Amino acid sequence: MSEFAPNKSNQAEFTIVGFSSSQKHKIPMFLLFLIIYLFAVLSNLVTITLFFLDRNLHKPMYFFLCNLSILDILYISVTVPNHLHMIISQNKRISFRSCMAQLFLFNSFGTVEYMLVTSMAYDRYQAVCNPLSYHQKMNRKTCCILSRVAWIGGFSAALPISISVSSLPFCSSHQINHIFCDVSPLLKIACGDTTTCQLIIFGTGAGITLNCLILTLTSYVFIIFAILKIRSTKGRIKTFSTCASHLAIVILFYTMIASMYMKPPSSYSLDEAKVQSVLFNNIIPLLNPMIYTLKNNDMKEAVKKVILYFL
Repeated sequence: MSEFAPNKSNQAEFTIVGFSSSQKHKIPMFLLFLIIYLFAVLSNLVTITLFFLDRNLHKPMYFFLCNLSILDILYISVTVPNHLHMIISQNKRISFRSCMAQLFLFNSFGTVEYMLVTSMAYDRYQAVCNPLSYHQKMNRKTCCILSRVAWIGGFSAALPISISVSSLPFCSSHQINHIFCDVSPLLKIACGDTTTCQLIIFGTGAGITLNCLILTLTSYVFIIFAILKIRSTKGRIKTFSTCASHLAIVILFYTMIASMYMKPPSSYSLDEAKVQSVLFNNIIPLLNPMIYTLKNNDMKEAVKKVILYFL
């Protein structure tokens, strides 16, 4: 068999390199990731529970926040439990099918997040710029359509990327220099021509990211102009406060995306990408519910009601 011919036996299994750590660092690292994971899952579960328990939260903004919390639980659960298992067991092997499934789900949930954040920006645009017709335009049917578009669109967009990566031959090394099965480290170990695959990844990723970013920025341009038209300073602050939580999430989300992907290929490092992935995959699901709870009066009131009820 030729040196560069794909060997199907090599595709049966990959080895995820992860973080190189000594035996004494294994337990502290495991506990750190476990605590972050549990806090992220529990805080998002609290947000979901509050939405269903408190009728005052049955509004479009909190409907999308509930979707975002469900997404964040799924998103962090795609990578972290397997990473915890690898740390504690030192078993870093993953089957080809499991790797491709992880890649597909990770990309799907990431794309859904782009679309949900954009839907939330549109909701804030309607609330600030069209307050009189807000409840008419952002009715239950509209919210459900936007939510379905986000979920179906996210999975549909991730499908061609996963199919193109899974069809690549991995005939030399099958050690993935990352903490999970991501696109860039998989392309690094693929043999043969990856041009078509890279074009699909770039076209799909850039198209969705740029469109979502443009729509989000456009919404906030109109929001800012609407706020500036308000004569009283108190009115401006009150109106801006309705967007503050979402704006904080938008800034956090796109800042981390930019730090991970908007850099020249020559400066791209897989070791650096591992650290950034940990921050992105763990910190955003943890911070999203915290930002909304700390900056939103309705959420604060819902938390107080639940605490008083159980006391």
